Amino acid sequence: MDNPKISFKSALVTGGAGFIGSHLVDKLMESGVSATVLDNLSAGKLNNISRWLKDSKFKFIIGDALNPSDIKKSMDGCEIVFHLAANPDVKIGAFNTRIDYEQNILATYNLLEAMKESEHCKRILFTSTSTVYGEAKKMPTPEDYGPLKPISLYGASKLACEALISGYSHLFGFNSVICRLANIVGPRSGHGVIYDFINKLRSNPKILEVLGDGTQRKSYLYIRDCVEALLVASEKAEEQVEIYNVGSEDTVNVATIAKIVIEEMDLSDVEIKYTGGVDGGRGWRGDVKEMLLDISKIKMLGWKPKLNSAEAVRRTAKDIISEIR
Repeated sequence: MDNPKISFKSALVTGGAGFIGSHLVDKLMESGVSATVLDNLSAGKLNNISRWLKDSKFKFIIGDALNPSDIKKSMDGCEIVFHLAANPDVKIGAFNTRIDYEQNILATYNLLEAMKESEHCKRILFTSTSTVYGEAKKMPTPEDYGPLKPISLYGASKLACEALISGYSHLFGFNSVICRLANIVGPRSGHGVIYDFINKLRSNPKILEVLGDGTQRKSYLYIRDCVEALLVASEKAEEQVEIYNVGSEDTVNVATIAKIVIEEMDLSDVEIKYTGGVDGGRGWRGDVKEMLLDISKIKMLGWKPKLNSAEAVRRTAKDIISEIR
């Protein structure tokens, strides 16, 4: 499903200069949709959306979802909000406990308040995360798994956002789609294991430090597959609040990712040093060690990933290396 049918003519993408957001903006603009981006450029980059800046169907607002007036201004004329603005790094919450509350929960509250006051914008797609499941005892993990016990503030804040969206939707008549994403990878990503490994090896091509014991095993989804899933979900969801898992159907471990990155950087004789990690080999406190989502629900809409986890990792390694060069 390369070109999902799009029924709306105008969309707001919060965090649209970021990694996932900018790829979504590309797809929207290429499909003839008028796109507005609200981004404070704390994690996003202007370069990610620079090709659209002079396009009459594109509007960029440097602003913050923590500022209600910025949200109100950016929502003007939009039919749907793709709410991607958030703290993108799971690790930060262990050092700064306010960031997930402000960037995720408070920003989402402000957006929902603006939607409540808007006459025309009553549709939202929210990018949530697999980390809301915490240490799931059932894998692949389906959307109706519970109870949900996140082990990071990032996961907790995203789950709080889901609850707010559900409450506002039922009280004020919104139509909402929540997509719980696996690890999304691809060009323009500015953090994550592949990005970190490449930077470490550029600094020292002889030694690669790996956080944890290398057995952490997760699902990775390539960015193009992710964007297609978001658009399919936004169009085909039938319930007032619909939740979809979005990921690949297999996993790859961190040790294998290290080998793939080393191969793609054309390095040899690299010593891999595992830190041993915390809490039984995790990379950091709050890191979910194993994750695989059950994606059968979204597959019933006609979407499925083109790349598996290892292929997505390899393609991303090539992408990031070529970006650096």
